[in-house]
Amino acid sequence: MTVKNKTPAPIQITAEQIIGEARQLRLQKHKIAVPNPRLQKRDDEDLYRRYLAFQKQFGDKNAIDYAISWRKRFEYEDQVKKNPFNYDSWFDYTRLEESVGNTERIREIYKRAVVNVPPAEEKRYWQRYIYLWINYALFEEIDAGDIERTRNVYKECLNLIPHHKFTFSKIWLLAAQFEIRQSNLKGARRILGNAIGKAPKDKIFKKYIEMELQLGNVDRCRRLYEKYLEWSPQNCYAWIEYAELERSLSETWRARAIFDLAIGQPALDLDMPELLWKAYIDFEVAECEFEKARVLHRRLLEFNYIFPEETQRSNLKILEAAYRWKKQKLSSEF
Repeated sequence: MTVKNKTPAPIQITAEQIIGEARQLRLQKHKIAVPNPRLQKRDDEDLYRRYLAFQKQFGDKNAIDYAISWRKRFEYEDQVKKNPFNYDSWFDYTRLEESVGNTERIREIYKRAVVNVPPAEEKRYWQRYIYLWINYALFEEIDAGDIERTRNVYKECLNLIPHHKFTFSKIWLLAAQFEIRQSNLKGARRILGNAIGKAPKDKIFKKYIEMELQLGNVDRCRRLYEKYLEWSPQNCYAWIEYAELERSLSETWRARAIFDLAIGQPALDLDMPELLWKAYIDFEVAECEFEKARVLHRRLLEFNYIFPEETQRSNLKILEAAYRWKKQKLSSEF
């Protein structure tokens, strides 16, 4: 057969367009509806079977996968309806939606999940719940790429936690790290400062100090260490780390003054005094101040720890360990 008129038609129609129009006609003919996951199972089984059969016949792979996922949706809707405080069901539900990839649908499920605030202000009830907020924030930042929504999620979560009873260091630190990733150093400092003001914890102080040290803000580190020790004067590790910071800056007199303040704390207030004394002695040895180290040895052995009667044995163990350590050091020096 010879085509006489080879002039292109004014309107070009591709094979894909023809197939698409045919698919739309079939949809209209069969009147297939997408099942609603909130329907009762008895009303929905037949509709779901029809919907799945239709997608298998006319849909592509993504459409078939999407249809199959509706079965799980029915189950999760049923679970969260029976017990909205079953956070594991909400985790499963959000994972399902994330695997499908519908951003608005994922956001809707997270919003529905986080409104189920634990009924009691006890940390054990909040430990699973708080991870819904964390996952929600990570979804908004990484998957949705919505920076302002992410910021609002962290803000709402932090406002919701009863910090006067308990807190979560993790959420404070994640919020601060998020602001750092946005190059918003002022915002990160504001968050960590609020954390120290409302609910100070060792981990928050350490991370805040670490951040400022990486930025080279030594004066800020000193102020943070002062606040840290004001809040927790019994923390021997904090005293040691503060002194080590000054020593790393070649501020020997500052480091020595910090150690002197530390060993001057009442023994009952220090959690592990033997570590503090050892760190001070090692500091003087490293500075070649052997006479000062010997004086510290003698002070340690003469130091009387005032413990309750039931803890006298542990007191003796500390002194015995210090005495053995002293003999070992002296023998090594000679």
